[in-house]
Amino acid sequence: MKNFRNFCVIAHIDHGKSTLSDRLLEFTKTISERNMQAQALDDMDIERERGITIKSHAIQMTYNHVDGEVYTFNLIDTPGHVDFSYEVSRSIAACEGALLIVDATQGIQAQTISNLYLAIEHDLEIIPILNKIDMDSAMIDEVSDQIIDLIGCDKEDILKASGKTGEGIQGIMDAVVDRIPAPSGDPKAPLQALVFDSVYNPFRGVVAYFRIFNGTIKKGEKIRFVNTGNEYSADEIGILQLEQVPQKVLSAGNVGYIITGIKVSKEIKVGDTVTLIEDPCDEAIQGFEDVKPMVFAGVFPIENEDFEDLRDSLEKLQLNDASLTFEPESSAALGFGFRCGFLGMLHLEIIQERLSREFDQEVITTIPNVTYYAKNKKSGSTKFLVKTPNDLPEAVILDFVEEPYIEAQIITKPEFIGPIMKLCMDKRGVLTKQIYLTETRIELTFEMPLAEIVFDFYDRLKSISRGYASFDYTPIDFRQSDLVKLDIKLNGDPVDALSALVHREKAQAFGRRICERLKELLPRQQFQIAIQAAIGAKVVARETISALRKDVTAKCYGGDITRKRKLLEKQKKGKKKMRQIGNVEVPQKAFLEVLKLND
Repeated sequence: MKNFRNFCVIAHIDHGKSTLSDRLLEFTKTISERNMQAQALDDMDIERERGITIKSHAIQMTYNHVDGEVYTFNLIDTPGHVDFSYEVSRSIAACEGALLIVDATQGIQAQTISNLYLAIEHDLEIIPILNKIDMDSAMIDEVSDQIIDLIGCDKEDILKASGKTGEGIQGIMDAVVDRIPAPSGDPKAPLQALVFDSVYNPFRGVVAYFRIFNGTIKKGEKIRFVNTGNEYSADEIGILQLEQVPQKVLSAGNVGYIITGIKVSKEIKVGDTVTLIEDPCDEAIQGFEDVKPMVFAGVFPIENEDFEDLRDSLEKLQLNDASLTFEPESSAALGFGFRCGFLGMLHLEIIQERLSREFDQEVITTIPNVTYYAKNKKSGSTKFLVKTPNDLPEAVILDFVEEPYIEAQIITKPEFIGPIMKLCMDKRGVLTKQIYLTETRIELTFEMPLAEIVFDFYDRLKSISRGYASFDYTPIDFRQSDLVKLDIKLNGDPVDALSALVHREKAQAFGRRICERLKELLPRQQFQIAIQAAIGAKVVARETISALRKDVTAKCYGGDITRKRKLLEKQKKGKKKMRQIGNVEVPQKAFLEVLKLND
């Protein structure tokens, strides 16, 4: 065990984690030059296309140290975007050390700090690495000072590297051996292994990834999942390289996978403890806390008969992404579907994309919203959860509504302070702190409602700061607000999938923007369509889509005018009848596009 090292790579998005991981894999010859490709550990098409890491990826490497010893490294590459911070927390639970990578051209950013605090909470040994030192715009001394201020290390402790050229990789390898402690644990003790991830294989069932803290497991032994109580046989165990490599025995300190033939995704839970039936451990390992979704949206199949297929797809996706939560719900407009919880808007977008690519499920997504608490005048002091706008009681019996507030951390350059403050104040934010980290970097802290950052906040922040602002947030509490339910009606019929809870001051402007957007997106019919935004019975915005008019008089060439009048009267009656019985179909594209209100 003294030659094992378990560590993860943490950084802000786009600071070069995956590129540096590629160089480590090349250096240790884990991947041959022939099989090498950029972002080697990112195995999803969507990760390559967007250039971001969505899933944590574990891989084992072997390193021949200069002292003649052979070391086994278990590396976990983690995502950098705030929406996938749950993946980072799970990876950190399986490690003793972390490589903290900071881009020498951009310096410390919000998610760098957030991920660092996660690692410090778990008592991980931090190795700071200054990446992209080969770039002309690298600010090596300035960013080194920022790292020293952040973690209190010496200047000599900061390693300098380049993921692009491979410079400094030898120094990182030696630092991993020298600075990160070997895993503690007793191979002879009862088996205690933490499940930190899982994937679904259509041929083999559920594959669980675990880290063994104590004990030894052999192929074929009978095992038990402590929290669920389910018992299975370890059909195959092994280590994680670019492919899964089967082994006969795995012992304390190692990271690997186990296949038990589980076909039902509900039977395994990330964070559970694996032990042996013959010699069980006394207590379960403290797993990671249950995820708290920030954004909720309804996900509905386009055809109602695809409901069960969508349920299976979501269950399999939940295995691979434990931060996704869902429960059944029904809608008058869209039929049966699921109320899904996401960590943010990017997470929602990625899940939708993965459903389409991996499971061939085309879905309609309703307007995202957050969770509120409401109190009835009749219900005494009891508050209840409001997950959808339809859960909100009528205004006459509603006492108050509480909405979730967050503390938002924004790190930017001083020249962008004005536009960023205006943006945050427009979103009902209150500035609580303003700290100059260096002469060219400032940290702004705001308290603001979570609902205000759900739609377009992150995109607008990046636009006004030309990409130089970084953003991170933590939930703080629930506060009373003057919220109203805004209904969108088509020819007088409410479309519950487009309903939203908004602040009273912003309801009219929000309603007007949605009506204008729908006018652009909805196809014209043979009859007039009225699009209205209403609060209760009061209409606050309206747009009208005029009817398509067929030229019924085209066949009349010459002759008496009464022939034309007769045809036009007949058309007028037909249009009136059509409007009474006609349905307005909202195309799937409209549900997705209506959210992009600032385009």
